[in-house]
Amino acid sequence: MAVRPGLWPALLGIALASWLHRSGAQQSATVANPVPGANPDLLPHFLVEPEDVYIVKNKPVLLVCKALPATQIFFKCNGEWVRQVDHVIERSTDDSSGLPAMEVRINVSRQQVEKVFGLEEYWCQCVAWSSSGTTKSQKAYIRIAYLRKNFEQEPLAKEVSLEQGIVLPCRPPEGIPPAEVEWLRNEDLVDPSLDPNVYITREHSLVVRQARLADTANYTCVAKNIVARRRSASAAVIVYVNGGWSTWTEWSVCSASCGRGWQKRSRSCTNPAPLNGGAFCEGQNVQKTACATLCPVDGSWSPWSKWSACGLDCTHWRSRECSDPAPRNGGEECRGTDLDTRNCTSDLCVHTASRPEDVALYVGLIAVAVCLLLLLLVLILVYCRKKEGLDSDVADSSILTSGFQPVSIKPSKADNPHLLTIQPDLSTTTTTCQGSLCPRQDGTSPKFQLANGHLLSPLSGGRHTLHHSSPTSEAEDFVSRLSTQNYFRSLPRGTSNMTYGTFNFLGGRLMIPNTGISLLIPPDAIPRGKIYEIYLTLHKPEDVRLPLAGCQTLLSPIVSCGPPGVLLTRPVILAMDHCGEPCPESWSLRLKKQSCEGSWEDVLHLGEEAPSHLYYCQLEAGACYVFTEQLGRFALVGEALSVAATKRLKLLLFAPVACTSLEYNIRVYCLHDTHDALKEVVQLEKQLGGQLIQEPRVLHFKDSYHNLRLSIHDVPSSLWKSKLLVSYQEIPFYHIWNGTQQYLHCAFTLERVSPSTSDLACKVWVWQVEGDGQSFNINFNITKDTRFAELLALESEGGVPALVGPSAFKIPFLIRQKIITSLDPPCSRGADWRTLAQKLHLDSHLSFFASKPSPTAMILNLWEARHFPNGNLSQLAAAVAGLGQPDAGLFTVSEAEC
Repeated sequence: MAVRPGLWPALLGIALASWLHRSGAQQSATVANPVPGANPDLLPHFLVEPEDVYIVKNKPVLLVCKALPATQIFFKCNGEWVRQVDHVIERSTDDSSGLPAMEVRINVSRQQVEKVFGLEEYWCQCVAWSSSGTTKSQKAYIRIAYLRKNFEQEPLAKEVSLEQGIVLPCRPPEGIPPAEVEWLRNEDLVDPSLDPNVYITREHSLVVRQARLADTANYTCVAKNIVARRRSASAAVIVYVNGGWSTWTEWSVCSASCGRGWQKRSRSCTNPAPLNGGAFCEGQNVQKTACATLCPVDGSWSPWSKWSACGLDCTHWRSRECSDPAPRNGGEECRGTDLDTRNCTSDLCVHTASRPEDVALYVGLIAVAVCLLLLLLVLILVYCRKKEGLDSDVADSSILTSGFQPVSIKPSKADNPHLLTIQPDLSTTTTTCQGSLCPRQDGTSPKFQLANGHLLSPLSGGRHTLHHSSPTSEAEDFVSRLSTQNYFRSLPRGTSNMTYGTFNFLGGRLMIPNTGISLLIPPDAIPRGKIYEIYLTLHKPEDVRLPLAGCQTLLSPIVSCGPPGVLLTRPVILAMDHCGEPCPESWSLRLKKQSCEGSWEDVLHLGEEAPSHLYYCQLEAGACYVFTEQLGRFALVGEALSVAATKRLKLLLFAPVACTSLEYNIRVYCLHDTHDALKEVVQLEKQLGGQLIQEPRVLHFKDSYHNLRLSIHDVPSSLWKSKLLVSYQEIPFYHIWNGTQQYLHCAFTLERVSPSTSDLACKVWVWQVEGDGQSFNINFNITKDTRFAELLALESEGGVPALVGPSAFKIPFLIRQKIITSLDPPCSRGADWRTLAQKLHLDSHLSFFASKPSPTAMILNLWEARHFPNGNLSQLAAAVAGLGQPDAGLFTVSEAEC
């Protein structure tokens, strides 16, 4: 059979390919297969071999192969020959050797590669023939390029301190070819070759050796290959600077030029100042210390001595000394002479002496006068004793009104900002009623007897004294006189948490010192003609059974004022502290009152008061003021509406003043943030011999059912050893939340390694699980450090516990009456009590004030309850004067009006 000449090469190539395929001679490198007897120098060698390539998206890739000498050339992919029609072949002749050369091209599509994707990699190889044999090229691998979207690990935001190292990890998305990584700082490329403080690890993490303020930025990891470019989420790096204290300034000059004063020194948190949210300096920026300077005392003359007898020179003399007092501490000497002489006769110089008969006459006259005075006093005393026995429950109001006589007060101008500072000349300790009332005799005057319930003995004909205070002897007598009454049987017999006083229509004030508890009795609250003996008592929670249901908690002390059942014509104001954080969305607050049968009932739901109600309450951040016309036992109770409801706890750290053994106890108290709770713990620690070792802190305790945890840390092991066997102590949630348990505390016992150890430095942490926390840094000397002792020095609250009459009020009585008379009637220009309430920020209670006979009196009473004894009368005067009343002399008091 004849074959066309053009088909011989093709048939020869097919036969050779079939033989090679059967023999399995496939290699990845260029391989020559010579024909026996052929010239090896004429075997094909490749000028161009196919190379690895990536398919991007759906674009096909081109493979090129060129061999010399070559009579045939074809591609084989994944062990199979590529169809001849898919080849593009170009023939040429080499100029230098004259041998035939061939170049072949094929396109490989994404679909061809995907057919075997996942089983093995797709590859192609070029095979060239010559008359001497065949040669195979290297394998070229064809891969589909991609880059996934999600990073395997992205950098996270960090807050680091200055000069701290920073490591931002980044693991790019999976891709073919593998992605290259670069970093951006605020969209600017980070080049480690330009910044030696920065380098990138083999794992693509960005490392900053020492953080600088300039390294505060947003960092982004960028991954890219031939397919795509991916960006990670930006990581904000903040380099903060913790504040540091500057050095202390010099101590200031003593505040008092003489006597006891204070001097202080200060420091500022500027070395360095906190930046980028860095912690503020811990500790005090001001230190105070007591100083004392001796006061100079100027000399003063003693009284002149008696004149001497007339001398022979017709003169007599008298003397005095600079000794009353004598000058000291640099004081000035007395000015003047210490000897005075004068002529003792106007005519002749005769030396005379006093006659004995004249001296006897003078002595007799003095003795007669003394006897008459003693007789008069005896008659008055007998008369008063007889009048004491009368028994009546009503006193003539004329007796009380006659006790305050006109006082000479200069009239003030209407625009005087101090118009409310005018005070009648009344005693601040006793109110002595004239006419049928006698002055009080210190320690011996008779007290009113409680004969008919809560009413007192009559004040007719006899002489009585209205007492303003309650000394210990009077308190014991008061308890004995009231012990037979039903309403007083449950009151404590001690006097530290109880006070009482005797009051009439002029009103007054009772307060229990250092507890924040007071009772204001406004003028005309007690009917005219009646006199009541009223008491105010603070109860310990364990002494009174107050049932609490559900999430209810006691927020205030339990306070009694009485006696119950007395007739009041105006509301009195009971002031007491509370420890709640008032928020209408978080709390439901109720005022509870104990009935005569002993059961507790809700008498007021705060926020839902009716103007005509018997009770009303002004609630402030740390105190509440209860208006009531019925005396009794009260308590403020809160019910949490959400976990956002919080109570304020006062945290106090106490330790022994003196340490005589190796053990040393630190007691951490968790109290309600009220004055009465603080007073009880201070008194208890004084009995235990404790001292305050840290400034008290306030912790907000949430209604989250989580306990309060306390722990101690950083105790120097070389000096101290903690005897606590667990990592922390806990106070159960309900013990704190119900508010009826006193003196809640935990103790940490430390043991000194040596008796000579006196310096203690550690930390005490107090925190609620998933809530607020406080940290105490303790650093002091246990043998001599008392710098926190003055923090718990209890301040006096307005002097005596009971004040009666005008001395109990900041606003003078006559000025108060004129303000009420002028502001109660409605005014078309708005210059009435409503405007005054707005100026005093009491406009939320307008409906309550309007329901009373005198709205202005209610406003002034509330101002008195909130601002005694440290109220600013000038501010109140400015508010009253700013109402624009047309009468320029409206708020002045003339001498005739007094």
